[in-house]
Amino acid sequence: MQFIFFQILMKRLKAVRYFLKDKSVPRRRKLIIAAGILYLFMPIDLIPEPIFLFGIVDDIILWTFLIWYFKNELDRYWLDTDPVRSKEKFRGKEIIDNVNFEVERDKDKVKEKEEQE
Repeated sequence: MQFIFFQILMKRLKAVRYFLKDKSVPRRRKLIIAAGILYLFMPIDLIPEPIFLFGIVDDIILWTFLIWYFKNELDRYWLDTDPVRSKEKFRGKEIIDNVNFEVERDKDKVKEKEEQE
């Protein structure tokens, strides 16, 4: 069970790159991820790095929160329904997703076709 958790976590971390490249994602969300990356590499942390075992805890907590907060959006980039690739494939065309429809036959037209045959 824990192995599946790490696989999903790694896929979500890899999806961050595609998330940042997607033009349909608002800039505010991209800035939150960019601030998390910047904080990860900053030499100044809430808990100093020289303190063994506790120096990296604030980084782990921050990234755990970011991955949890963006989990639904990041999952779109590695599941079968990948909006980024479909937008590249159908560039310049309007794509409508998540639409349910039913085809109803017009009874009068069906009768006319049957009479003609």
